[in-house]
Parts: sequence; C-alpha cells; structure tokens
Amino acid sequence: MDDPDRVGPGNPVSAGRLLLLVRRGIATTRRDLIRVTGLSRSTVTQRVDALLGAGLLRESAGPAEGRGRPAGTLAFDESSGHVLVAGIHRDGVELAAVDLGGRELHRSALTVPVAAGPEPVLDAVEAGLDALVADAELDPDRTVALGVGVPGPVDVAVGRVMQPPVMPGWHDHPVRDQLAERLGVPVFVENDANLMALGEQRAHWPDVPSLLLVTVGSGIGAGIVIDGRLYRGIDGGAGDIGHIRMYGHEERCACGATGCLAAVASGDALARTLAALGKDVRGVADVRRLVHEGDPDAIAAVRTAGQLVGEVLTTVVSVLNPEILVLAGEMAETNEYFVTGMREVIYQRSLPRATRHLRVVSTPSGDRAAVRGTVELVVDEVFAPAAVDARLGTPR
Repeated sequence: MDDPDRVGPGNPVSAGRLLLLVRRGIATTRRDLIRVTGLSRSTVTQRVDALLGAGLLRESAGPAEGRGRPAGTLAFDESSGHVLVAGIHRDGVELAAVDLGGRELHRSALTVPVAAGPEPVLDAVEAGLDALVADAELDPDRTVALGVGVPGPVDVAVGRVMQPPVMPGWHDHPVRDQLAERLGVPVFVENDANLMALGEQRAHWPDVPSLLLVTVGSGIGAGIVIDGRLYRGIDGGAGDIGHIRMYGHEERCACGATGCLAAVASGDALARTLAALGKDVRGVADVRRLVHEGDPDAIAAVRTAGQLVGEVLTTVVSVLNPEILVLAGEMAETNEYFVTGMREVIYQRSLPRATRHLRVVSTPSGDRAAVRGTVELVVDEVFAPAAVDARLGTPR
C-alpha cells in the first residue's frame, strides 16, 4: 500500500496530496511544498490556488517573495465545515458537532439504550442530530459527514456491525446506509475503541509508531494504531481482547461463552463481585465511587482486575511491541489502582525487549478521545488526496 505521506513515483503530487502535506504539518508554505515535492513553482502555485479557491486551504498574510508570491503560512481551513458525531453506548447516545480541527461546537445526549435495537436508536440519532444542528445554529449544508462509534466489531467496508455481543439485534444492520439516506451526508461507522485509540494517538503521540489503547468500562476492548493508521484486522476483529478465554474461570459472558476476560475483569464484572460482598453497587459508576471513598474491597477487586487484564496484555505487548499503552474507560478513573495492577503484570511477565521502551499510561483525553478520533477518521476519508482531486476536477 502506498504511504500517503510519501512523495514519489507511487504517489503523484496532485492538489489533494499537497493538501495532505499541509494537514500533516510536513509543509506549511509554498516554498516548503516546492522543496518537499520537487514540483515547479508554477505548478505549486496553480494547485495551491485551486485549494484556496475551494476553501480547503487558508493562507496568512506575509512578506512577498519572488514575483510577488505571498510567503505566508498555509493551513487547512478547519472552519470550512463541521463533523457530526454519534457515540452509541450501552446506556445511551452522545451527540456532538465538531469543527474540522476537533473543536467542539455543541453537544447533547440521548437516553435510548443500545439494547432497544437499531431502529429506535437510529431514529433517535436522526432526530437528535437535527435538533443539535438547529440548537447550535449550524448550516446543514456545511456538514462534512457523520461519524458513528459503536461498542462492537464493524465491517467498515459496508458500515455494518458484525456479531456484536452487547448489541442485540444489530448484527448486519445497514447502519451506514440507513443514516446516509436519512441525513444526506457521508456516514462512517467504526468501533469505539478504535476511535479512542486514533484520537489519543493524533492528540498526544502523533510521532509514536505503535500505540495500543485498552478501554475498560462495562466491557473490555482495544484499539491499535500503527504508523498513524488504525489496524482493524482482516474482518474488523483486531483488538477484541475482551473475549479471550481466561484459564480457570467459568463466569458467563455476554457473548454466551464462559471465562472471557470481560466476564471476570470488566466494570460490570467488578460490580457483580462487589455486590456479592454486600456492597451498595449497581454499576460501574458505583465501583469508581467506592474506590474513591477508599473502600478496601473495591480497591482490591479493581487491582486484581487490572492484573487479569495485564495477563492478556502480556501476550499482546509481546506481539505488537507498542511504545504507548493507554488505559481508557471508566477503570482509568480509579486512582491508578487498575492501571497499577495491569502494569506490574505486564512488566513482570513480558520479555525485557518487549517492554524496554513501553510506557503504560492512563488516558489524557478522557471521554473526549472518541470524539477526536471520529473527527480525525472523517477528515482523513473526506479529504483524502483522491477525494480532493475528484472534488476539484484536477489531474493527479
């Protein structure tokens, strides 16, 4: 596969590729573009002017250089449109409108649970987005696309959720096509852990070649970013660590199997464990509350759960050899007890070579990571070089 950042015979330097170079910060002036691409000044001028005319680039004022060409800084025009975001979760839906640089313009929440099924949830998403756009006084014609995050495996080629354990009735439902027809904009559907991983990587570790994000809330999942791109696996199942079988455990999982990691170490599993001890626990939020209150049983249970996740991640780290491992989800908010348990097992049981440069951290972005990742995904797709060239009608 061609690297979109690389200039060479396999990647002709079209206007769309010039835009990508600017978006990635590789070139920020016309002079930079000439130097990086080897194109003539006249060709760069022609293609940059086309991008400026289409509202895709903006150029700051600066002193003139040869023949009166401006020497100001080029930048992607992040105000030229907005992205709509719908994060579908087990207990509700989060909606947002975000500009192309990731700045949140408006947000709202819906209480419809994912278990209600695709039709009620997508009906609510459609109505909620219409209301959000109206409340934020946004121009619907400037909606670039809708990004949808879901808590299950996704076949991104068709925009459908495939055999999701916690989304009854959603298997093979045409989520992308249904929302695109109703809303009249491009729609991209992606697993929520993947979106979080992409958001964390782009926001905090853009130069890290390999990042693994593990999210532990009501369930457990992971997202993998390699060389700045999501790694999904051949069928969208990469990162589905929550359903790895744990030796010696027979707890029933939501997927129907027994002994899955999610059945013994997720927030839901911890809530069941603590409730069985007589604690006032009805869900993951109560687990966090008990930890923050210093309850010794809750602290011990959370630390043990982190160690169980660490057992699985020992193998994952040895295979991927990532530089950054990020813990996200509600268990990232347990005063470091979960991540401490996870970290100690990984470092104890992995080969030194696999962990020599590994950093294990809690998420810096919190619940904003998925929104950031959604915008990054949408912008990468909508403003890919080929898409921009087709929009401009310019030759490659």
